[in-house]
Amino acid sequence: MTVDRAQAHTLEAFVAALILVAGLVFAAQATAVTPLSASTSNQHIENQHRALAQDLLSTTAEDGSLHAAVVYWEDEENGFVGTHTDRRYYTETPTGAEHPLASVLEVFNDNYLAYNIDLAYRDGGSGTEEIRMVEMGSPSDNAVAATRSVVLYDSTEVSGGTNAGTTLDELDDGAFYAADVDPDGQLYNVVEVRIVVWRL
Repeated sequence: MTVDRAQAHTLEAFVAALILVAGLVFAAQATAVTPLSASTSNQHIENQHRALAQDLLSTTAEDGSLHAAVVYWEDEENGFVGTHTDRRYYTETPTGAEHPLASVLEVFNDNYLAYNIDLAYRDGGSGTEEIRMVEMGSPSDNAVAATRSVVLYDSTEVSGGTNAGTTLDELDDGAFYAADVDPDGQLYNVVEVRIVVWRL
């Protein structure tokens, strides 16, 4: 009698364990992990993309190409040099040896990343305005951003277009996208460059 009861308890424990394992297997299969699922792996990838964008801004700030890109402006077309007249920004990576960022931005293409580049600057009052330099689309949920400030002075020269070599102070009013926020001083404006990066 005691042996039968012990066998029954053992059998019950075995069946309970089987049900528990079956439930865990079912739960694991029902929760699919997709490329867009929040996970440590995705967070690591986003951190890598942010570091890549920040490194690019830091490197180009040091060698002067970021500064040159901010003033790569064609006042006759009221847009960045080489953009079409119906828009002021690029819709893909700027090409051509003349563009200050053409070669370094290729790192995003090589890593299958899309990006937008926006420039925010003081509007002459207490507010700010923004202009787009590159637009590749709408950022996804896993987009990351990096920023860097560029200081422009009255003596800063336009780096491209028909007025290349002309200082910002020498341009006609309204010829450049940003206004002179300190007409009596040497400071022209401060531009914050923001790169938003996301996976294709």
